[in-house]
Amino acid sequence: MSLGVCALAATSSLAFDAPSAREDVAPQAQPAPAQSSPQDSLAASAPSRKLRVSQEVQLTGDSFWLDTGIDVQAGEHVVVSATGKMRYAGQQNDTAPVGIPRGFKDLLRDLPFNEAGRGAVIGRIGDKDISQPFLIGAKRDLVSPISGRLSIGINQLSDDTGDGTYIVEIRIYPADANFVLFTAKAVASIPGVDSQLFSKIPRRVSDHAGDPGDMVNFLIIGSQAAMEKVFTAAGWVQVDANITDTVLHGLLESISKESYLTMPMSPLYLFGRRQDYGWAHAEPLSVVASRNHLRLWKAPFEVNGRTLWVGAATHDVGFEIDQRNSGLTHKIDPNVDLERDYVEKTLSSTGLVAEITHVLPANPMQEAKTATGGSFHSNGQVLVLKLGETVRKP
Repeated sequence: MSLGVCALAATSSLAFDAPSAREDVAPQAQPAPAQSSPQDSLAASAPSRKLRVSQEVQLTGDSFWLDTGIDVQAGEHVVVSATGKMRYAGQQNDTAPVGIPRGFKDLLRDLPFNEAGRGAVIGRIGDKDISQPFLIGAKRDLVSPISGRLSIGINQLSDDTGDGTYIVEIRIYPADANFVLFTAKAVASIPGVDSQLFSKIPRRVSDHAGDPGDMVNFLIIGSQAAMEKVFTAAGWVQVDANITDTVLHGLLESISKESYLTMPMSPLYLFGRRQDYGWAHAEPLSVVASRNHLRLWKAPFEVNGRTLWVGAATHDVGFEIDQRNSGLTHKIDPNVDLERDYVEKTLSSTGLVAEITHVLPANPMQEAKTATGGSFHSNGQVLVLKLGETVRKP
């Protein structure tokens, strides 16, 4: 990863925002643009369906995340609306649930959801350690991409809370009748995933010079479309392919003050070529120093006629010296099994994984060094996820 790219993006952000040095340049919050997504477009018909859950909760100014007690299933329609007012120190007017338009000082704030303004009503579905917050604002109507507990919160810091109250109404509608949902089932084995298959898969990936690097610690069985869908549903973001794209996107992102998650991953090699995909999952403003990330290669062979994806996942936790060239590089968490488990947890919650197993291959990788010189350790097991090919019933 090029630190120069990060510096360029940060500098651009300051240059574009300098005229708005005051935090209260827009004293009255304006309605936020409608939030749209593929899930949102499917939710339009939700009100005509039978209501499964209806609940009203109250968020006071000292609230952060409130557990609603509602367990949402992937595919269910979630309709949330909010009313009320909040007042923050230094603000001349109240703000509505859409939040305060972000000003210059907000660049220094690591809010729970940095794409939304301070004081906005936000939500999340699933485990707090892996779920991605989303903006609710005055109203949000979406189809849940994953299963999990619904929490509602205010986009603010613990040392900068508001004064006021939001009233939030929550309605949950069942999934469409033709929605196909899979329950990830732990199995002892998956047909075709055996010693013969693992004999064709290298234990480690390598850098361009052939130096061994990260271990192969997970496999995914499923089509390209199904693979892309499960990562997207789980909140993973596909990274840029090269530095040029990063510079361009970094400039655009800094103008809108949105976090930049898709910084490039250095190319690593398997089956004689660099990764086909890179996916990242991180808290937005922590991405420079810390992010969950993985590389994925399409195998040159299949498993019972289905595409096989071979992956290496690690968790960046800081920086260290690259022992190949004395440059600065990301340091990974040496316990790479934690990142393998993180991949399992995020993907299995989507309702798109049919079967899960763990395999200990012959000559398992248990302790080694990365291509940059950092050490890692593992119990040697490889996670295998078989995707359920989602189809629409006629």
